[in-house]
Amino acid sequence: MAHPLEKARHWYAEELRFTASVHSRTVIQAFSTVPREPFVGRGPWRIKSPFWRIAPGEQYWTTEDADPRHVYHDVLIALDEARGINNGQQSLWAGLFDELGITAGERALHLGCGTGYYTAIAAELVGPNGRVTGIEIDPELAERARAVLMRWPQVSVVNADGSSASLDPTDVIIASAGATHPLPGWLDALNQGGRLLMPMTAGNQWGGMLLVTRQAANAYAAGFLRPAGFIEFSGARDPKIGRRLAAAFRRDRGVPVQSLRRARMNRMRRAGSPVTVGGYRRPAWARLNRQAECIRALARTRGSERTIGLSDRRLFGS
Repeated sequence: MAHPLEKARHWYAEELRFTASVHSRTVIQAFSTVPREPFVGRGPWRIKSPFWRIAPGEQYWTTEDADPRHVYHDVLIALDEARGINNGQQSLWAGLFDELGITAGERALHLGCGTGYYTAIAAELVGPNGRVTGIEIDPELAERARAVLMRWPQVSVVNADGSSASLDPTDVIIASAGATHPLPGWLDALNQGGRLLMPMTAGNQWGGMLLVTRQAANAYAAGFLRPAGFIEFSGARDPKIGRRLAAAFRRDRGVPVQSLRRARMNRMRRAGSPVTVGGYRRPAWARLNRQAECIRALARTRGSERTIGLSDRRLFGS
């Protein structure tokens, strides 16, 4: 007879399958396998719900006890309530992993991995012959992730800044914080056929999940999968782009976007110190300035182009 906690986890995974319309049995199996409770700390837990109001502006409530079955619901659980850091919405991520299509043996990189729950999901998907590297800027969260993820030998965790770290070539990059644009270093790290999944968000922390696929050396398919809200990705934000992005999302939500184009410029800058991730160092001066590379996602409609991302002139349209 199955343990009550295993039953709860199985029910939870099946509920995610219906809630997020997940087609991949591998994704559902990963959610059914990975225990959530080690990644969210000891209970009782603080649960965030848009339907709950204790006082004006209050969105968290506390579970009545520390029964680990409480964590197997499609709810946000606070990791650091004061900073608004939560263990992300499972129905959102189940759907995203379904569309991302991670396969056994691939190499994946998780930027802003937090305590590592979705890093563990990725590890289940790549299997023992794959590789997952989690990068977390917060030392305490990185240490918590490293401790819990020891049961997955194909995972390593690095305490570093995902916006400036040098990255090994990889098949999948997942960002768990909102950026106003894809960074050049992220795109450079993608193998052919590699995918970048990132929340592209405006100044109000809301935007859409952008999926970029590297089709050739300088050819990228791109499209928004669904709306999403995330805390900001430090070092991957530009206020001016954020304001244009907010207006663009109000106009058409990014629905027409189909591809991404990069246009290199010649300005360089020295900023920060070199960081090693995955085996080699790149000097800080060798990184392009965020404004030194034009990154445009294109929506082609009746021969016209609409742009999104890092652009000198316009965003999502003329």
